[in-house]
Amino acid sequence: MKRSLYEDEHEAFRESFRRFLAVEVLPHHEEWERAGIVPRGLFATAGKSGFLGMEIPESYGGGGVRDFRFNAVIAEEFMRCGAAAAGLGLSLHNDICLPYFMAYCDDEQKRRWLPGIASGELITAIAMTEPGIGSDLASMSTTAIRDGDHYVVNGAKTFITNGINADLVITAVKTDPTQRHKGMSLLVIERGMPGFERGRNLDKLGQHAQDTAELSFTDVRVPVANLLGPREGEGFTQLVTNLAQERLSIAMAGVAAARTALEQTLTYVKERKAFGQPIGSFQNSRFVLAEIATEVDIAEHYIDDCVRALNAGELTAVDASKAKWWCTELQGRVVDRCLQLHGGYGYMTEYPIAKAYADARITRIYGGTTEIMKEVIGRSLGL
Repeated sequence: MKRSLYEDEHEAFRESFRRFLAVEVLPHHEEWERAGIVPRGLFATAGKSGFLGMEIPESYGGGGVRDFRFNAVIAEEFMRCGAAAAGLGLSLHNDICLPYFMAYCDDEQKRRWLPGIASGELITAIAMTEPGIGSDLASMSTTAIRDGDHYVVNGAKTFITNGINADLVITAVKTDPTQRHKGMSLLVIERGMPGFERGRNLDKLGQHAQDTAELSFTDVRVPVANLLGPREGEGFTQLVTNLAQERLSIAMAGVAAARTALEQTLTYVKERKAFGQPIGSFQNSRFVLAEIATEVDIAEHYIDDCVRALNAGELTAVDASKAKWWCTELQGRVVDRCLQLHGGYGYMTEYPIAKAYADARITRIYGGTTEIMKEVIGRSLGL
């Protein structure tokens, strides 16, 4: 079924971004995978090329266009070229962190931060998860205690995407440790603040080119002017409001990864022969790929409707949760079945399907596990 999500301007943007990937990403991606991090210059180059901060007003150096279809194109093209890990940092910057700066910054904060976010000179991250608490954010122990014109921050975060590269870290803290959800606030902690330390770049199963770090805060003095929002205690509401877009971002990348795995496998089974014929001609191969093609098409159309709803300001947390769990589970299922059709070669890391298999496993965990997504949906049913 033909997709109707994109218009000519999005396809022109896609062609431009493909050229960017061919020149700036693909020749270096294996090196970045070995290094466990992309260079900071990638963000600056992306910003100069117009691929960061598309919705930031032109007065702050952005594109001035609020249209999540451009973000979707970037996700699809990163998956298509096999550079999922390199794309994760840019998607986090554009899709997940930027909405907090756009929605909750006052004019002074916007003047300070938005130009650098648009240019890629200021790389962003968001720090919610702490060691030992998993999805139970209200149990966090990182505190920010008011001391005059500053907060004094103590605590630790883990599994932080862009954790090594980030200059601005949106950090979930307890400004009132006696409260659970109502005691949470969001503070922007900046590179170079004394007491803000980064731990090791974590060694992961997949997504190797993406820096993922532990962060620690020891008596970090953060200006009150770095609080997001007009008052303390609104952090949980801010997180819940923005999680729908975050989960859609992960879901659309999952579908794009499944689509890429399908296309790679179709090419492989047409060329690889066994018993004197292409393995794609066997009934089992046809049935497996028919099932995958059907599921990917259906999921893609649901995602397209979610993107339309987000653009219209109508995407609900429940619908985003449905997209997130279904599409990431689909990604894992599709990549696994496609690897099986590659046989022994699928287990070799020189084949893209092997890396796709390792990269896919985390998507069912970050941004809210499948189990948490089902809990959100189940509660909406009155259960």
